[in-house]
Amino acid sequence: MVLAVVTGASRGLGFENAKSLAALGYDIVMIAKDSSRLSQAQESLHRAHPHQNFTTYAVDLEELHATRDAVANISQHHSAPDILILAHGVMSDKMSKTLKTNDAEWRRVMAINLDSVFTLVNGLAPAMVEARSGRIIIYSACLGRMSGPGNTGGLAPYRISKAGVNALVRNLAHETGLGSRGVLVDAVCPNHSRTDMGGADAPRSAEEGAACALWLATREFNAGDTTGVLWEDNQIVEW
Repeated sequence: MVLAVVTGASRGLGFENAKSLAALGYDIVMIAKDSSRLSQAQESLHRAHPHQNFTTYAVDLEELHATRDAVANISQHHSAPDILILAHGVMSDKMSKTLKTNDAEWRRVMAINLDSVFTLVNGLAPAMVEARSGRIIIYSACLGRMSGPGNTGGLAPYRISKAGVNALVRNLAHETGLGSRGVLVDAVCPNHSRTDMGGADAPRSAEEGAACALWLATREFNAGDTTGVLWEDNQIVEW
């Protein structure tokens, strides 16, 4: 069986990706903070796909040691993932400008949005690289770009953490040969979607917001195709 690891899998974009990949026949390792919601999500997928495996790891990704322990457990009990989708994340406080953000808020957002991304990739991607096969998709945001509209300040921890995600994706993609060694690494902007973070009035459904990540996870990749960039609606976004 093929395996996908999905964070934020108890709800929103992560759950939509887990659900879509399950429909394609993937076993899913599901990671999220809320154990109750994670169990409900697992049960939902198992009812729809009773012959597949859905394994859960409830972990607070703000905690570095807990994240590292979860990575070690996953590596010990599962084969190398075919797909790694990191869909977790938090928004910073609305008034969190650079000169008004306190240490606790800065560290909270950086720990979840960037530090845990490094830890998960650092722990799980080596097996994918060794297998010379895999897709790594990390949810970023257009607010993390260094160019284009929407770069005029505010939400400092969030914007800067997502800029860090974009840099990590670019760096790792080059380190792994830009797809020539069988591993693709990409960032995705889901746009404003109806999730807990996006709110009930967002113009896109969670399924629509998750569609580009699913495409990246399953697309055909040929010599000369692009990886290591930020995508939105299956198109490259300059960053």
